Amino acid sequence: MLPTLAAGSVDVVVTSPPYNLDLAYNAYDDARSEADYLAWMVQVAGAVRRVMRPDASFFLNIAGSNARPWLPFELIVRLRPLFVLQNHITWIKSVSTGDDTVGHFKPVAGRRFLNHNHEHVFHLTLTGDVQLDRLAIGVPFKDKSNIARRGHAQDARCRGNTWFIPYRTVQSRSQKYHHPGTFPLDLPRWCIRLHNRQDALVLDPFAGTGTTLVAAALEGARGIGIELDAAYVQTAAARLAEELGVRC
Repeated sequence: MLPTLAAGSVDVVVTSPPYNLDLAYNAYDDARSEADYLAWMVQVAGAVRRVMRPDASFFLNIAGSNARPWLPFELIVRLRPLFVLQNHITWIKSVSTGDDTVGHFKPVAGRRFLNHNHEHVFHLTLTGDVQLDRLAIGVPFKDKSNIARRGHAQDARCRGNTWFIPYRTVQSRSQKYHHPGTFPLDLPRWCIRLHNRQDALVLDPFAGTGTTLVAAALEGARGIGIELDAAYVQTAAARLAEELGVRC
């Protein structure tokens, strides 16, 4: 489908491809050899590059595992000829401070590895100088005296490149739309908001159950989703219809 899209037409790409970690998708084999997977992802990234506007942002969410820790870094190095890595965002899914813990993670058995509580969001651009609206996802100052003292126009500062977005607690697979690799709605919303273009065209070439498309609708943007699995396409259409108040 990507070759059918007009060149230089997309403002924001937000996607989370399969991680090649043997997850149980309905219509995709998530157990390629590493060489095959990396070559395929470079091919996909090249097709994404063609449809991006000169000032577009490509937010690529990916993670490794304790058994395959190098995969995200192997991929991003292979993408270096195609893109500039403008920002490397760490999506924190669970965090512990002192005796308190917030968020969700899948516990790891055994005694060799720590629980895997974060994933990568690589912000890729064509030039490295794409302007962002950092305060669109900003956070308020702790010390309010800094607002006037440092000449800030509003009570907001840059969130930085660590984003704490916990999963919503679910009790069944149906609450995750029977998909093994969903991400929270706020993740694509923050990416779209950060890029901040009027009437933006948002693309997700691995649309899954449509989270990026729902995020685009909520942010007043247009969305294009590409998805292999017909069941996930139906779920995405139903979610969009519910959000937009129309029949699918």
